[in-house]
Amino acid sequence: MAKRDAPPPMDQLQTLLAAYLRKRQDLVRFFTARTRSSAAAEDLVQDIYLKLKTREAPADLQNPEAYLYRLGTNLMLDRLKEQRRRQQRETSWVRESTGVGDDAEPVADETPADEALASRQRLARLVGALDRLPAKTKQAFKLHKFEGLSHKEVAAQMGVSRSAVEKYLMAALRTLAAELDE
Repeated sequence: MAKRDAPPPMDQLQTLLAAYLRKRQDLVRFFTARTRSSAAAEDLVQDIYLKLKTREAPADLQNPEAYLYRLGTNLMLDRLKEQRRRQQRETSWVRESTGVGDDAEPVADETPADEALASRQRLARLVGALDRLPAKTKQAFKLHKFEGLSHKEVAAQMGVSRSAVEKYLMAALRTLAAELDE
């Protein structure tokens, strides 16, 4: 039997078992509050007992009750970590095997054909509307929206006032919005 699987020395084991029996109900209440489940707490407290039988107690054990709470907390954290890993594995497996994401909608690699067609048609209408804009309105819109220039920068580049740039942009947006409404 490996050293870590050996039961604790008899005096340490007796001390820990006596502390376990004294504190069992307190342990159940403590872990019920943390796990929000009396059944999970009962299982956890039972696992503490099983660990006491198979684990070697620290040689310098000063506070057996604190040792029990620490042992139970470590077991609880191990369970939470395992539960999260299991949930991640299951979620990953569901995604891979069914192609369904978290929001229960199918995950597709491509846009559905009808949506792609509608988007291309909408884009063609917008490009057409943009081409029909007056030259200065089109220039202001392209500089601001496509090149990312501020109103002030567009005004400087076009040699007009900021107010004029704002009017050009408003006209362009009205035209494009009207195209989308049709």
